[in-house]
Amino acid sequence: MTLPIVVGVDGSEPSLRAVDWAADEAAVRGLPLRLVYASLWERYEGSSLAEDVGKPSEQVRAEDIVATAARRAHRRQPDVKVSTEVLSEEPEYVLVRESRSASALVTGTRGRSGLAEALLGSVSLTVAGHAQCPVIVVRGNHDNQARTGTHGRVVLGVGERPAGSAAVRFAFEEARRRGVPVDVVRAWRCPAHESTDHPLMAGEPARLHEQQAVEALETALQDVPADVESHRRIVEGRARTVLVDASRDADLLIVGAKRRPGHYGLQLGRVAHGVLHYSACPVVIVPEQG
Repeated sequence: MTLPIVVGVDGSEPSLRAVDWAADEAAVRGLPLRLVYASLWERYEGSSLAEDVGKPSEQVRAEDIVATAARRAHRRQPDVKVSTEVLSEEPEYVLVRESRSASALVTGTRGRSGLAEALLGSVSLTVAGHAQCPVIVVRGNHDNQARTGTHGRVVLGVGERPAGSAAVRFAFEEARRRGVPVDVVRAWRCPAHESTDHPLMAGEPARLHEQQAVEALETALQDVPADVESHRRIVEGRARTVLVDASRDADLLIVGAKRRPGHYGLQLGRVAHGVLHYSACPVVIVPEQG
């Protein structure tokens, strides 16, 4: 069964930018594109009908939004098969449900510039924290245009996962499709309480944590494909800060997020949460089971 790339649309500039990005991704992968608009408009409009078309006015607006998004996708990638749906439900619930039968789910941010651009909308944040497929949050520009890759690399943030990480697999598959290398980054820090003022001991805690970071990176990458070029970097600093810095010269930033069975809260670690708000390029959150 061919699973589509699903995009949550709402008529905003960020969501149209997400449609552009998703259309390009669908073309590269040879997948269909599904555009979904969800809103609880019935709660507010009840059975009142627009006089000219016999439908609630918000439903008319929703159908216009998905039709506009579909035309935009067709113009950008004429060969991609596009379908649309309008649902009177909470958008967070709809998109998480859609993630169960999608190859990837794409959303935009709701900010438009400055500080607003840094603040991820609640829908995107909730979906990223609960979806069962990779979630791509398209950010990094302050207009309504999705940029094609210009830096020629994807960045993978490596955490504590062992070999076989879904995020590692996703990063290398994406790099292969794009024909670009993977910049694999592992951040490390020496906790302040482990440092010492003695000049002969000052370097030991740092060297220990740096070596542990090297070993974690090597473990995570032990089964990566040999046909994809990769560059490995160990960087001292907070993981969120290191990855946000790396995103400034990347076309895509990929991190994993552990999914805990039976846990119903937002399942995003601090690093994933941080890069979703501040990355300079689109971010992929890949669910890691267990």
